[in-house]
Amino acid sequence: FDPRHYLGTHCYGLPKTGPHRLRFLLESVKDLRETLKKKGSTNPPRKGKPEDVVCDLITQLGSVTAVVFHEEVREIL
Repeated sequence: FDPRHYLGTHCYGLPKTGPHRLRFLLESVKDLRETLKKKGSTNPPRKGKPEDVVCDLITQLGSVTAVVFHEEVREIL
């Protein structure tokens, strides 16, 4: 969970993640954890900037050979 998603937006000061989206995210993470647990794996939720969390996770795992990501598209006004 990226703390920046719960702050106000640049243009209008509205939160990027409102209560309905947050509930959806929490339910999705819960479902993913249950599915992974059934397969013998885990996915503990993490809080922090993704660039820091992913770096820490790679260091912790030690055997990562590739990382794939996508960049959020931002509207330019």
